[in-house]
Amino acid sequence: MSLLSRLVMASVPIVPRALVGRVARRYVAGETHEEAIALVRELNALGALATIGPLGEEATERSRAAAAVDEHLELIAAIHASGVDANVSLKPTLLGLQIDADFCRDNVERIVAAAREKGNFVRLDMEDRTCTDATLALYRDLQPRYGNLGVVLQAYMRRTLDDIAALAAPDLNVRLCKGIYIEPRATAWKGRDTVRRNFVAALDKLLAAGAYVGIATHDELLVCEACALVERYALERSAYEFQMLLGVDEELRDVLIARGHRLRVYVPYGRDWYQYSIRRLRENPEVAGHVVRATLGVR
Repeated sequence: MSLLSRLVMASVPIVPRALVGRVARRYVAGETHEEAIALVRELNALGALATIGPLGEEATERSRAAAAVDEHLELIAAIHASGVDANVSLKPTLLGLQIDADFCRDNVERIVAAAREKGNFVRLDMEDRTCTDATLALYRDLQPRYGNLGVVLQAYMRRTLDDIAALAAPDLNVRLCKGIYIEPRATAWKGRDTVRRNFVAALDKLLAAGAYVGIATHDELLVCEACALVERYALERSAYEFQMLLGVDEELRDVLIARGHRLRVYVPYGRDWYQYSIRRLRENPEVAGHVVRATLGVR
């Protein structure tokens, strides 16, 4: 990262909340699932699929986790009623993972069961290293019984290739991403090129195992490598998909759709938009630079 980019990233915390709110419109559908579904309808019209996720992490009180369960159940019902092409993403910590593992499993199971009843699918998001084992345990417990569950693996984690081997099953469904949490070197590969290499190795191993993979990246080199693997394995378009974040590299999104690839956009919504938007700004120096300049009154 250049010196200018580092300076921009360091300046992000001074950006006023109101200005971040304007930027958030690019990355967050709104505060309600109705707004998310309306945006998904637009994405569907462009040829994109979607996964919708309420924002929020680490519920520390059972009442908050219970409220999150209700929100996910309402979301599933609303997707079904609307007819949009979207599934659901959930964060285990929002559903009580840090409170009690059994409590969290029961909460996730209610959501997975409701989704199956409506013919829908649920993706278990992956959080930091303290959640990996518990999240994979949820997947192993619930997927054989319900069959409509997927999980996430992060390419920067040193354990990921071993996790693929341990998870291998005919119905394995994985979103593969680079990973965004700050992890120690003992746990995670460091360096952009190193993480890229492990991403390709992980994708190759997943496809060789017959897994359905959501290839989650905005990195054009990784998209190129993924397309090459798709060709090597002679995959039908229905056997994989690309995944991208709302508001990020829409041109690449449109290119992939135009070339006939399935592409799913992550559409977050909710009142916890501030921290999510700050994270997106930290990942995108160009956008953050425009915001910081606006804050300082510099053109």
